[in-house]
Order: sequence, then structure tokens, then C-alpha cells
Amino acid sequence: MTNLTDLSLTDALKGLEAKQFSAVDMTKAHIAAVEKTRCLNAFITETPELALQQATASDARRASGKASVMDGIPIALKDLYCTKGVRTTAASKILENFVPTYESTVSQKLLDAGCITLGKVSHDEFGMGAANVNTPFGAVINPWTGADPEKSNRKLVPGGSSGGSAAVVAARAALAATGTDTGGSSRQPAALTGIVGMKPTYGRCSRFGVIAFASSLDQPGAMTRSVADMALMMRTMSGFDEKDSTSVDVAVPDYTSAIGNSIKGMKIGLPKEYRIDGLNAEVDAAWQKGASMLRDAGAEVIEVSLPHTKYALPVYYIIAPAEASSNLARYDGVRFGVRVPGENLNSMYENTRGAGFSKEVRRRILIGTYVLSAGYYDAYYLKAQKVRRCIRNDFDAALKKCDAILAPTAPSTAFGIGEKQDDPIQMYLEDVFTVSLNLAGLPGISVPIGLAENGLPLGLQLIGRAFDEMTLFKAASALEKEAKFTHKPPFTA
Repeated sequence: MTNLTDLSLTDALKGLEAKQFSAVDMTKAHIAAVEKTRCLNAFITETPELALQQATASDARRASGKASVMDGIPIALKDLYCTKGVRTTAASKILENFVPTYESTVSQKLLDAGCITLGKVSHDEFGMGAANVNTPFGAVINPWTGADPEKSNRKLVPGGSSGGSAAVVAARAALAATGTDTGGSSRQPAALTGIVGMKPTYGRCSRFGVIAFASSLDQPGAMTRSVADMALMMRTMSGFDEKDSTSVDVAVPDYTSAIGNSIKGMKIGLPKEYRIDGLNAEVDAAWQKGASMLRDAGAEVIEVSLPHTKYALPVYYIIAPAEASSNLARYDGVRFGVRVPGENLNSMYENTRGAGFSKEVRRRILIGTYVLSAGYYDAYYLKAQKVRRCIRNDFDAALKKCDAILAPTAPSTAFGIGEKQDDPIQMYLEDVFTVSLNLAGLPGISVPIGLAENGLPLGLQLIGRAFDEMTLFKAASALEKEAKFTHKPPFTA
């Protein structure tokens, strides 16, 4: 019998339509896979009963000829997406028992399309991190760690913040998963786990019901095992939402129609500023290899310039903490979440936030409060916003000369849990290739390109014009075809 957990999302839909197996069969196989992969610590909340109810309803719709476009597909949801009646923690102690009374727009779109919810997966607390270790629920383990991750002496990170989403997709415990991308949190974990990760244009997917980190940077994304699968996910997740003031009312094309199309005549830009000092030799080699692959597929590869690239990380780590300090002010122990009593109101606030937030979240709140404070707002936050505009202008100018930009996704392969934990700057540098895209609000997709000498996956990202995801899917499909990445982690369900 076909291994149902090893199918692509696209092939699973074909099998369901051909009645080779049912949604219940598919769901039971994935529930078993979730149980087998518990050693990865990827799920915060499993919902097997709900999944089977949804699968039964899916089979009934298919039998009556009323199946939706994604009917019967088991997925995982990052635990930043509010899910009605299902615990949503933001991977934080301060919300560990929070059960929303409403559904996020993106997760509702997926439910309406027939997707089945296996549960809520872990991430860095409130999306703050690049390794999925900043959470009281424990670090998530990359399935590329080894055949027996629990017994490994060096457990690898899956990247972050959407590490749980990446881990379950790579380990074959879900056909796809939602992520969020504030500074690379869908793309970097995808690169470290050998799968596809995407951040659409800011405003393409609704942020309603997604617990906020940095509102002008956050954007729902997804993880899949192929570019074609990503096209299906993004087609379903995207669209205007009047409940989100940052949602943009533009038509959502059928991204699946871009898959497999020729890229002959397309221009691909290589930003010279991404050749940073100390760039890992294997990452650089993979980048040049990817450029050659696109050239072989018919594209013209040219050099482009993004002059303000060196300012991207400093700008990001001013703007993101500033917005986080504002967004996280609502968690005060009064209205919802954890409450730690104190002698008076102020001490209750202090006790609640001190106990509820991890060290990294507290660090970013303090940085954000500082840069927004009187006397420093103009010097830091306002200046960062001006440089952000320059970064966007750089991309606009470069993308007038080319159709898409090719760059590394991450500066290295997956590293060991705890190896960079004591040095926040080293952790922040994990976002060096990804944050510019969020500051500019542009779409990006990471595609696995091959394995490094240590046997771990490497990924490259393609960056496109605002709301031109179609071009990205066309280029990413061509890159995927040339790369022929068929490697699986040593540990899978």
C-alpha cells in the first residue's frame, strides 16, 4: 500500500479524487506519524479527535460531489494562529492556557478549503528567534539530526521561528504547515530542513487572528515539500480581508498555473552586497550553483546592487523590538493569560510579565521600549524607518533590471541546539539574508538546492516584486527541477 505520509500534497489530492484512499485513511496515517515523531517535540497541542471529525466530514463532501480544493489534506498550524476552541499559546507561558473564541482568517480559509488540522506546532516564543529554542515548551529537534534524534549527542535546531512547522513537514508528519515570517521565519527553517518555505508580499495574506510580533513586518507564510504544493497552499491562504487593515485588495491568481513554465528570457539578479565577509564557502558555492541552474534553464543571470543591505539587520532590530514592545503590552495579567499576584497593580504587572515572558522576549521588549523612549525616538526609531525606505528603494531599482533576485537563505547549515544560545548577536546574524525582504514587504521563496559536506541541506531564496508571486513560482519551479533535491531526513515517520 502507498505510504500516505510520504506523498506530496499534490499527489495526495489526486489520490483522494481517484478514491485510492479516503481522508480518514490519510488522517489516521498522519496521526500515527505525529505520535512517532513526538521525539522532535514539534507539537504543542495535538488534535487527533478533531482531525478525524474533519476527515469524516471531508469524505462525506467528496462522496456527495461537494469536495473543496484541499479537501482531506492534513496540515499543522503554527501556534501563533488563533484557532477557535483549540488552545493557542504563542509558545509562551503567558498564554499557555489561552483558548480563542474566534478563528484566524488564514486558518479559516484552510478549513473552508477542506484542510484537516492535526494540531498546533511549536516555534520561538511570539516568533522571536532563529532556532526554535526560545520557548518554555522546549527546543524542537531537526529531523536531520539523525536516525534516532533522542539518542544523538548533538541535536540540531530546525531554524526559527517556524521550526516546528518545518520539522513536521520534513519528517512527514504533516503534508504542509503554516508559518509566519517577520524576518525570515518561514524561509530560514525551510532551508535548514530541506523543504520549501515562502513569505508572500506584505498584505497578501490576512494577519487577522495571527498573534502579533511586529505588525509592519509579520506575514503569514507556509512550508511544503515542493513548489507545486506551495502554490496550492498560497492560493488557498491568500486574499483580501476587511478585518485586517493591512490587507491589500488585489486579485489572487492561480499560482499552480506557473508551475513547470519556461523561464527562457527571464533575468535573475545576484546582489553583490550579499557576498558578505566570512560567507560560508559551501553556501557561496551553492549560490553560484543555483545561478548556473537557472542559466541552464534559460534565464539570464546578472549582477545587481542593493547598497543599503549592510543596514538591514540594525534597522530590523530597532523596528521589530519597538513594535513588539507595543504589541506585547497587552499581556498584563488583567484581561487574559497568566496572572501572578502582587502587592499592588504595578507589582502584579511586573510579576506577571517577568514570569510569563522568556529572557529573549524580555530582552526585545526592553530594546523596543528604549528606542521608543523620549530622547531616543528620533535618533533610533525614526532614523531606522528612513533607512527602511532606502532599502525598499534599492529593491525597486534592482527589480527594474531583473525579474527576480537569487540569494542564499541562511548563512550556514543547521547548527546544534545551544551552540549559539549564549550570544544573541550570533543568533541575530542567522537572519542576515532574510530580514531585508521583510523590511521591503516583498515576496520570497526558499528552495532546497542540495546537501553540504556534512550531509545537511542548503537552500536558496528567490525574491520578487510586490504581488508578483507568479514570477517567483515560475522561477522556483525551474530551480527545483534543475536541483533535483529528493533527499529525506534520516528520521521520518
